[in-house]
Amino acid sequence: MTNTPRHILITGCSSGIGLDAALRLSKQGWRVFASARKADDVVRLQGLGLDAVQLDVADSESIAQGLAQVLAASGGRLDAVFNNAGFGVPGAVEDLSRDAMRHQFETNVFGAIELSNAVLPLFRRQGFGRLVFNSSVLGFAAMPYRGAYNASKFALEGFADTLRQELYGSGIHVSLIEPGPIVSRFRANAAEQFFRWIKPEGSFHRPAYEQMQARLNKKGAAVPFTLPEEAVFKVLLHALEARKPRVRYRVTVPSQVFWYLKRLLPSRWLERLLLAASGDEPGFSYGRKAEKRKKSPHS
Repeated sequence: MTNTPRHILITGCSSGIGLDAALRLSKQGWRVFASARKADDVVRLQGLGLDAVQLDVADSESIAQGLAQVLAASGGRLDAVFNNAGFGVPGAVEDLSRDAMRHQFETNVFGAIELSNAVLPLFRRQGFGRLVFNSSVLGFAAMPYRGAYNASKFALEGFADTLRQELYGSGIHVSLIEPGPIVSRFRANAAEQFFRWIKPEGSFHRPAYEQMQARLNKKGAAVPFTLPEEAVFKVLLHALEARKPRVRYRVTVPSQVFWYLKRLLPSRWLERLLLAASGDEPGFSYGRKAEKRKKSPHS
């Protein structure tokens, strides 16, 4: 580390990965600008000793105002941006409205790219900078009832990979972090989004939704191999400080395993494994089970 602290803007710091990264980087000597969408969360972050700004990545005006506030406080310097803000809108693809999909993409994709584009002129003038995008194992391996989230992370990875090529030789590095299950409020937030956007009554997938809601409402780790937020921080630090940061950082066993299985297995074999690993049984399975019970002489 140099004597002059490096400056980073992190989005989505109200809880989980963003909050953990902000606190840990601050202890590592970074000057952290921790952003959150709600004013109450900004006050709470300030109480933790962080430079906190209100910034909603789903709002262009909020992005411009938040970034201006950061640059005014930093003297016009920014070394890195961690595009962490994101959430999931669960539900079967056939039950997703255009508004629900737009809502998902505004934060997970459009906001991250708009903020990154806003800092690129500064990074180019400096001749250096780091852009880190928090993606997911679902950015390369899709699972059922996560269609909007899957698509948003697939899209984010496409933007990030293209951006990296366009920045080749500029001194600006672009990295993707692809976590599997991490302890956070992600499931609790997803449950709220489900009830906001999905109408299970009358849906073909209603039986599957009941199973899905039980998983979303489960306390603690809902699946094996869940790791604490610190697992993401470890690779984030490498992406920010390594001379040659990696293009991708896969965090947790599921993310690492499915990355290799996608390259080794036929697509249909991989899909069966992803279905089994998802914890959510598609609606047609319930129909088949019911049909078997009707045909069984013991039913």
